[in-house]
Amino acid sequence: MLVVLGTVAWAVVSNPKMSWDIVGQYVFHPAILNGLVLTCWLTVVTTFLGLIVGVVLAVMRMSPNIFVSGMSGLYVWFFRGTPLLVQLIMLYNLASLFPTLSVSIPFGPTLFSANTNAVITPYVAAILGLCLHEAAYMAEIVRGGLLSFDKGQRHAADALGMTTSQKFVHIVLPQVMPSIIPPIGNQLIGMLKMTSLVSVIALSDLLYSVQLIYSRNYQTLPLLLVACFWYLVATTALSGVQRLVESRFGKGLGAR
Repeated sequence: MLVVLGTVAWAVVSNPKMSWDIVGQYVFHPAILNGLVLTCWLTVVTTFLGLIVGVVLAVMRMSPNIFVSGMSGLYVWFFRGTPLLVQLIMLYNLASLFPTLSVSIPFGPTLFSANTNAVITPYVAAILGLCLHEAAYMAEIVRGGLLSFDKGQRHAADALGMTTSQKFVHIVLPQVMPSIIPPIGNQLIGMLKMTSLVSVIALSDLLYSVQLIYSRNYQTLPLLLVACFWYLVATTALSGVQRLVESRFGKGLGAR
């Protein structure tokens, strides 16, 4: 395996068509660094918002009310069953269906009205699309963690007179977190790579910034190598953060 890997690495490094001088020239290019910042910002914001919406959806899914549970299931079914790329394009072109967005009281006056293109900018479309898509997966992750919680402990907390918020913060959350942090970390890293899809709506993330440059100088492969380099750096950093968080929340689990 070492021989094969060494052979492949040497073939890549020694290939003059890889244009490593171009890679070195653009690896710290301001446009690419700005795209990297936007990519990381989108990753953190959409994952955080997706987690919040996912927790709400998970609680709804576990509700004894059939209507509430069904609405959550319908949401998860739709956003997990359709490609993220399609969702982004549909949100970006929402103005073709609804030229104006308005909020009004039924059979009453209109409280707010605005042009859809002014509201659904590329940034808003990217955040909405990524957040809504991520929430569907987060909902199933959180629901799986909640289902693993022993109901007997919930009954014991009820006998002690604990409120719902106290039970969640002091009993449920500390025991559920070790089981849901690894998949949430995986989703965070996956989201970092999925942000590359926002390039189709002309948002200047890392990939789109690279595409703009190689569309002018025709150095496609070297610029894609620059993008790969920064994606690897970012995913490695996120993996390190994930391990730290896992070790922090896994202390009590290991002690038992």
